[in-house]
Amino acid sequence: MTDRLEALLGHFPVRASILHAGALCGIHELPPRGTLGQLHLVRRGTVVVHHAAGKPITLTEPSLLLYPRPCAHRFVIDDPEGAELACADLGFDGAAEHPLVAALPDFVCLPLDKLGSARPLLDLLFEEAFDQRCGRGEVLARLFELVLIQVLRHQMEGQQGHAGLMSGLAHPRLRRAITTMHERPGENWTLETLAATAGMSRSSFAQTFRSTVGSTPGEYLQRWRILLVQKGLRSGKPLKLLVDEVGYASESALSRAFKAQVRVSPREWRGRAVP
Repeated sequence: MTDRLEALLGHFPVRASILHAGALCGIHELPPRGTLGQLHLVRRGTVVVHHAAGKPITLTEPSLLLYPRPCAHRFVIDDPEGAELACADLGFDGAAEHPLVAALPDFVCLPLDKLGSARPLLDLLFEEAFDQRCGRGEVLARLFELVLIQVLRHQMEGQQGHAGLMSGLAHPRLRRAITTMHERPGENWTLETLAATAGMSRSSFAQTFRSTVGSTPGEYLQRWRILLVQKGLRSGKPLKLLVDEVGYASESALSRAFKAQVRVSPREWRGRAVP
């Protein structure tokens, strides 16, 4: 079986591009940038982070800020020596429809020490960020993508009591069924076969899935399939070629499921999504 994050990111990748690397001082406004998220790494200095809602956050130690969705925020750095930051834009394939965009909170704030196993990766990222080396931008982009995976691992480990995809991927049994759905969406999955994949009884699987993920297995499978259809339509595939890929009996059956999920027909949705 494919790794649980690999199966997800294989269908819906995330691409980073360098936004800033170096010292900052004073006030810096960061307005939303289209559909992009952002990832900020504070290497040194005190940074006060303001959001449109909620109290400001004061970072006094090396820290990480992840915004999976566009979010206006402001950095205030009063220290005359400034602060050192490395920042990247994050392009989530499918934007708001990306499963992780929906699953993650508005922002994640972590001391870098919480990503203990990522220390060599962070050291390499900062070394690249603050040196002018050949290919620096491309190297930093890939390193930021690796840091994001470390953050996702951390988020999965801390999901106790929070229903959603990340909790499902953290569950030692449910993640088997979820990853299998991600890998093979075209199969004729039933509650019984998914429960067997998870190594659970039918009733226990159904109850645990709903309380952990926040939907029934059938609802989750349909949502995943429709996300893949949207991705296919964005890339220019005709609907009839997507029918078998996502496990529907006919084009009309897929169209009905699509409209039930998205509220518009595939033709109407593609007209809005693809200029």
